[in-house]
Amino acid sequence: MPIDPAVAIGADLGATEFTWNSTDVLLYHLALGAGARSTDPRELRYVLEDRLHVLPTFGVVAPGFRTFEPPAVRFPGIDIDLSKVLHGTQSITVSGPIPASGAAVARSRIADVWDKEKAAVIVQETTVSDPTGAPLWTSSSSIFARGEGNFGGHRGPSTAVTLPDREPDRVVEVPTLPQQALLYRLCGDRNPLHADPEFAARAGFERPILHGLCTYGMVCKSVVDTVLDGEAGRVASFAAKFAGVVFPGETLRVRIWTTDEGYLVTTTAADRDDAPVLADTLLTVA
Repeated sequence: MPIDPAVAIGADLGATEFTWNSTDVLLYHLALGAGARSTDPRELRYVLEDRLHVLPTFGVVAPGFRTFEPPAVRFPGIDIDLSKVLHGTQSITVSGPIPASGAAVARSRIADVWDKEKAAVIVQETTVSDPTGAPLWTSSSSIFARGEGNFGGHRGPSTAVTLPDREPDRVVEVPTLPQQALLYRLCGDRNPLHADPEFAARAGFERPILHGLCTYGMVCKSVVDTVLDGEAGRVASFAAKFAGVVFPGETLRVRIWTTDEGYLVTTTAADRDDAPVLADTLLTVA
């Protein structure tokens, strides 16, 4: 079905009630590689429930954490083959530290649809509040659907973050595990692109790729650990653009600049001559 922007833009995707507990948070953190330094007190704050600090990126996955089926890209005015879809951008803004357990309601809508000619970009916004209506966090994401452009929509904005004209203040190398995607899929994203070699080949990849949101969470953690001394509750927002894929087992090279706006970040695949992975990345603190 071709994309119908008149139907899609502004479409209400409804409300999702969900709960989470410390076990969900612990699994999420472990799926990001937390606990590799198993006696480091800062690492133990991610993997022991009696001192748990929750990374803000958990809020992105929390509403769908107990999803066990591959995602379907079917919304009002939109029906796209999953093999054509890649994550485009992701951001989250939190009202305060995310608690280790809780209940909430997520309300989502299609904020916009952009026609990039060779592809379509679908922008989704989600607001999350507790059962009393108090805001917890908001998130925005876009997906890039290859071959789904030329439907007569507008191109959307073309913006990029300008990096400082100097060397980064910090450079961190973050290893990924060969089985990282198989572990991360337990956090709710069962897209076979990240596990099934045959599906990945049909999508045009030599082998399964790491979930974009896994990379997103790993980079957020590396910045929190490097410049905030592991104090995840200090983060106000974290936003990134997905600029390339990661194959499980590769090492991420994270470059960090301290600015008045916050911490600007780029991420590359160190094993592939610094091929871009995340761009336009900004972490702000409360």
